[in-house]
Amino acid sequence: MTEQWKLICKVEDIPMLGARVVKRGLAWQDLPGVAIFRTNDDKIFVLLDQCPHKGGPLSQGIVFGERVACPLHNVNVALDSGCAVAPDSGCTRTYSVKVEDGNVFLDLNELNAPASKAEQALAGSFGVATHVETA
Repeated sequence: MTEQWKLICKVEDIPMLGARVVKRGLAWQDLPGVAIFRTNDDKIFVLLDQCPHKGGPLSQGIVFGERVACPLHNVNVALDSGCAVAPDSGCTRTYSVKVEDGNVFLDLNELNAPASKAEQALAGSFGVATHVETA
């Protein structure tokens, strides 16, 4: 599968030590979005906006260093791998990101791919792909 980079936002549109959410799915699909995180030194990371512990919205967590703390149960997730830091376990999906001239690009093909077996089953049942909303 070839990469199809889509401009999502500018780095400055993402709050420092915070996140911006990109919605996925059609109106009738309830799919978790993708969270674009910005660290204190302007590194950009992209994760499925779903904590591996109990599905909490990572985009609402506190970013520190290259980790985010889930707002529900304070599980720390490494931004580079999407994996919970010991003693917690589990991983959430990571996404490719490209930053050029202060612009953040995500791979549209990767974003449209099902993020879980449940999404894959849903897409297969209805014969549709997910939709990415960047506005």
